[in-house]
Amino acid sequence: MIAWCVTAAGAQRPPNILFLHADQHNARVMGCAGHPDVKTPTLDRLAATGVLFQRAYCQAGICTPSRTSLMTSLYPRTTGVLWNSAQDNGQVHVGVRIEPMAAWFKSHGYRTAAFGRRHLADAADVGWTRTGSTYDRRSDESYQDWLRETGRYDAFKNDSDFKNMELNSHVTQLPAEATEEAWMARKTTAFIRQAAQDGQPFFCWVPFLHPHHPYTPLPQFHRLYDPAKLTLPANLHEPLENLPPFLRGFRSGENNPWCLGRAAKDDSVFRRFLACYYGCVSQVDDSIGQILRSLEESGQLDNTIILYTADHGDFAAYHGLAEKFPWAHNMYEEILRVPFIVSWPARLRKGDVRQDLVEETDIYPTLLELTGVEAPKDYAMVGRSLAPTLTRGEAAGRRYAFSENSVMATVIGERYKLGVFLVEQPGNYPDMLFDRIADPLEVHNLCGRPEAAAVEKELRGVLAAWMARTPAVEVKTLPKMPGNKPAVRKKPLP
Repeated sequence: MIAWCVTAAGAQRPPNILFLHADQHNARVMGCAGHPDVKTPTLDRLAATGVLFQRAYCQAGICTPSRTSLMTSLYPRTTGVLWNSAQDNGQVHVGVRIEPMAAWFKSHGYRTAAFGRRHLADAADVGWTRTGSTYDRRSDESYQDWLRETGRYDAFKNDSDFKNMELNSHVTQLPAEATEEAWMARKTTAFIRQAAQDGQPFFCWVPFLHPHHPYTPLPQFHRLYDPAKLTLPANLHEPLENLPPFLRGFRSGENNPWCLGRAAKDDSVFRRFLACYYGCVSQVDDSIGQILRSLEESGQLDNTIILYTADHGDFAAYHGLAEKFPWAHNMYEEILRVPFIVSWPARLRKGDVRQDLVEETDIYPTLLELTGVEAPKDYAMVGRSLAPTLTRGEAAGRRYAFSENSVMATVIGERYKLGVFLVEQPGNYPDMLFDRIADPLEVHNLCGRPEAAAVEKELRGVLAAWMARTPAVEVKTLPKMPGNKPAVRKKPLP
């Protein structure tokens, strides 16, 4: 039983929830994850006062499906959201019942808010008391409108001038107070301070855009990273033929913004890109620090559950790639594995680094148990509560995690990971099987290899069983793949 904060009047007040969420943050790219170059002092402190899960996986390597799955604790195949917009317009399938996290907490006495880039399917984007958006259509307040009103919109638009940006990277011309992170931090801290006065528990989601492209850090964060001194991934120059066909095409491009073919011949292009990507990570880290200070100054730190994760990762130069490129795969560790830190200094274990296999679907049931809020009745969440792990150090107990988009379904085990293509690949390119222990950089595809036949058969069976037992809607195939090639769904599904 979790002990709640006792107010001056003697009543128990449920804990607040501060849900910090990045877009496209490679799980390796944090100081607390052991990265040799990246500076994330705030996230490092958060991990030191809480629990860091090093094997957490998103349920789709692309934004809207991942976020919708996280907020509903349902797999993408159940909601029907397996793509951002090309499939069913990125919306939950008609007739599918969902109970979004924010709406559920609001119905149980929480004041809810979201400040940033929500990018959810509409049916999951409900239940907010207040919203401030840097991206979404429906919102109480708009960052981009604020930029127009204050005369900074042109500088903001310059950050999206892709044709003049190598690997979508450059240093922003926005002043520090006008960045998305600064605007979000102001809105969030004001909400937190008001919550301290009102005495109502809050659920506050803070979804940052960065380190998603365009990679446009402020000068002071870019200066933290000397491109010439950065450590490059060992598989930066992985042979092109190792990669799925559409990733090969992506990595061969010579033109901006994704000039990976040029970068393959000149490591300095990758170094400049990484200085910007890492700068964006540090910029988000600094903004989180400002938010946490307001939580502490308002006297709410001891009664607030703090969670940090991301919707998916970024290649960050691994495999000689950048971005996520979901048309080609839903497989690689750099994309599917995400940062995952939970901290509640007054109640949870501190400094625990875990290797348990967890999913982002676990967030919803975990927060329900930690707060004491009842779960929706007759609603089959697929996640499992991590509260026993967070409070008592018990093993999470999951043997397999699952992730899927329109292109590939993947099962992730303790040692091996199998990705099965759902769309036909040029040249009969095989499915993908990696041994994360013997091949942590995922450069040796074991599919079809005699020495891995038993493992492949076992994981195909696990994936087929998951597909058979998991409610699924009929979903459309993507109309086009890169290069205007038709997308042909494999039949039958594995």
